[in-house]
Amino acid sequence: MSLRSIVRRGYEAARRLALSATAPRADRAYLARDVPAPVRAGHNTLVQALLELADKPGARILEIGSRQVSSAYVLPDHLKHADYVGFDFYPGANVDVVGDAHRLSDLVEGPFDAVYSTAVFEHLAMPWVAAEEIAKVLKVGGHVFIETHFSFSSHERPWNFFQFSDMGLRALFSPALGFECVEAAMDNPIVGRFSAFAAPYLRFQRVTGLYCHSLFIGRKARDVPGFRWRDVALEAVVGETTYPPPAAGQ
Repeated sequence: MSLRSIVRRGYEAARRLALSATAPRADRAYLARDVPAPVRAGHNTLVQALLELADKPGARILEIGSRQVSSAYVLPDHLKHADYVGFDFYPGANVDVVGDAHRLSDLVEGPFDAVYSTAVFEHLAMPWVAAEEIAKVLKVGGHVFIETHFSFSSHERPWNFFQFSDMGLRALFSPALGFECVEAAMDNPIVGRFSAFAAPYLRFQRVTGLYCHSLFIGRKARDVPGFRWRDVALEAVVGETTYPPPAAGQ
């Protein structure tokens, strides 16, 4: 190891140590009070929630984006009872079916008791179509587990299409498509600011309300034959929420 590497590692260790003492108080200013934190399952516990609900004898679990990429972890290693199908756009380790998630129902044989997907929805060109396809292969009473990004570095371009809030995932898997929300949340807060390369009026300003991950767990309550997004009333997607009204005088 070079001297430069040793110095860099030492600096990083010292920086982390200093932040561990000061950041817990300072970073609270970057949290958004109206953003729900995970209760049932977060970034580190979503798989455990999946196992508790779906790893049962005779159950079938479909993972979208199953190819082993960045670690030795694969979901089937943790399953004790359920049958597993791994689906991915490219062939590779832990992939049983290769194809386009926008055509999912044509490529896999349902129904499934659970559909699980992490770090995939930001790379789907038409995520609303993929949500509809998931509804088609998921049995009534089954669960969908989705984790994607709300605020994250640009990656795997050019197919880095969308970022989602908890409300965005609720809209995709809404009652109009037959789903009940079990939990929708955002996890792993980020501390941010505008850089020296931003527009002059923005430079160095603090950016709050950034969260790396958004998560959704939903239960399919019913089938919706003949579903078409263009036929869905807005109220069936957003429920009792509304866009914040203008302040007085605006």
